[in-house]
Amino acid sequence: MAGPLHGLKVVEMVGLGPGPFCAMMLADMGAEVIRIDRPNRGAGVLPEDVRFDVTARGRRSLAIDLKQPGAAQTVLRLIEQADVLIEGFRPGVMERLGLGPDVCLARNARLVYGRMTGWGQHGPLAQAAGHDINYIAITGALHAIGLPDEPPVVPLNYIGDFGGGAMMLAFGVVCAVLESQRSGKGQVVDAAMTDGAALLSAMMYGFKAAGRWSNRRGENLLDGGAPYYGTYACADGKYVAIGALEPQFYRKLIELCGIEDPAFATQGDRRDWPQLKHRLAEVFRTRTRDQWCALMEGSDACFAPVLDWDEAPAHAHNRARETFIDVDGVTHPAPAPRFSRTAPAKPAPASPPGADTEAVLCDWGFAAEEIAALKGDGVI
Repeated sequence: MAGPLHGLKVVEMVGLGPGPFCAMMLADMGAEVIRIDRPNRGAGVLPEDVRFDVTARGRRSLAIDLKQPGAAQTVLRLIEQADVLIEGFRPGVMERLGLGPDVCLARNARLVYGRMTGWGQHGPLAQAAGHDINYIAITGALHAIGLPDEPPVVPLNYIGDFGGGAMMLAFGVVCAVLESQRSGKGQVVDAAMTDGAALLSAMMYGFKAAGRWSNRRGENLLDGGAPYYGTYACADGKYVAIGALEPQFYRKLIELCGIEDPAFATQGDRRDWPQLKHRLAEVFRTRTRDQWCALMEGSDACFAPVLDWDEAPAHAHNRARETFIDVDGVTHPAPAPRFSRTAPAKPAPASPPGADTEAVLCDWGFAAEEIAALKGDGVI
């Protein structure tokens, strides 16, 4: 067995961003995921060299022109044999293609139909265009990130696309698969990035309700307001990250910094935070990042260097855990999490769109003459 999802069969209607990331997660864990690509999909957006399309790893690809007569029936033949379908189009697109949930579930009653959108399948914004930054904006998450009196900081597309979108869809799909094994019935999983980003903010909403979180960014416990939870510049212009929340860790931080100022004894007094933060910034500027690493890394000061994209894969801890792997000459983050008994295999590199069309159709029960007919009709 290679991976805890070995034996799970997934059809992925290829889109951009969170859909492929979700499918990658399932494939990383051993599911057989086939990518239904469109001709010339993602032109101008995805890397020209498929080796660099990291989130497409571990799956075979077949290219189907969904606008051709007979295309929907071809996809339905695959869906009949699948446990899961994943799609990331705007609401209504799959229905117009003849592949909506009602049609698919009629052909495969135990199918888990995973839908990935930004705004969700219903609501006043459901049909509007958008991207990660828009979806996290209406949840409060974007407002909370950044410095006081400055614009919110764009947190890449981690919160909407990947955390609030792809990971929530993967979780929902696995939940629905487990339920379908008991009931024999499939269902639709409606994963909206707005819902997921809001859920990721659960702790902050609790803190705010308790009066422990301000609407003003950059002055709270976990948003850089606390002097003992943030980043500091070093003498060489590089940065370190400090997360000494608990009193014993805070004491260790102050000890290793060589600070004897009694003002630092008042860790929890927010009125002192700006002054203490300024003082800590002065201290960290007295040494290079590597010098601080030599003094603090591995201690209970809750310290780490802020590494760039080149440095992170080379860090001793990441190397020891094989957090990054080489796939066809390209550095990839390794599959996560780890499993003691059903460890997944190393991911295969991404297939070019359509590279596996005939092989996949053959493996999924299409006869040679059917494949030839589909090719002649322009479906594949």
